Amino acid sequence: MSIMLRMAWLEAKLLLREPMTLVFTLGLPVVMELVMGGVFGNAADAGLYRGVGAMDYYMGAYVGLVIAALGLISLPTHLANYRERGVLRRFDASSIPRWALFGAQALVMVTLASVGAVLVVIVGNIAYDLTAPVSLVLVVLAFLIAALTFAAIGILLGMSMPTARAAQGAGILLWFVMLILGGAGPPPEVLSTGMRAVGSATPLKHVVTLIQDPWLGFGWNAAETGIVVACLIGAVALIAIVTRRQSDR
Repeated sequence: MSIMLRMAWLEAKLLLREPMTLVFTLGLPVVMELVMGGVFGNAADAGLYRGVGAMDYYMGAYVGLVIAALGLISLPTHLANYRERGVLRRFDASSIPRWALFGAQALVMVTLASVGAVLVVIVGNIAYDLTAPVSLVLVVLAFLIAALTFAAIGILLGMSMPTARAAQGAGILLWFVMLILGGAGPPPEVLSTGMRAVGSATPLKHVVTLIQDPWLGFGWNAAETGIVVACLIGAVALIAIVTRRQSDR
């Protein structure tokens, strides 16, 4: 555990030096929040946004975007860069277990995602007088499950991509697809059936609903929890397989 904590501190400093982390985690979600808020405001509409104001509706999505940016772009790019430069082999040679590195990466991601989420909420409250979460405890729990799931997805991408550039390109592409179709773009009511189907196949769509439901007072969504946890378990299992195969080479 002490090894993992020391590595987490080092990993945090390294990640914060990468401009992509700051842009996608702290900058872009806030910019989108301000742009969307300027267009739609926060007046309740019974026919859209589940009957609440647009910014109240999208707050869970913007928090999800912060999580997804770290899990799809920052973390896999950083980890693939380690693989490309042979850093992982040096860790193995020094008897540092892979689980310590992966645990440190996940801890850093959850921490940075928390900072980004708090920033998004603060800006939203100042600009649009958001409605407070109905169940803060359940929102935090949903956030933690979502962050751990995207951390696992990010580690899997980082261990699977051949280069840091490939990881970054794939991550940005996935992030923008999820942005448009996964609950952070147009509301589902205005999307075509095909677009809704694609959006439902993305982890972000289920993460957004998982966070959004307790925030807006719809209670805990057991079905979405099952889907997100299944994504987490599946990603962890694939990480174990990929890591074992790479170690056998």
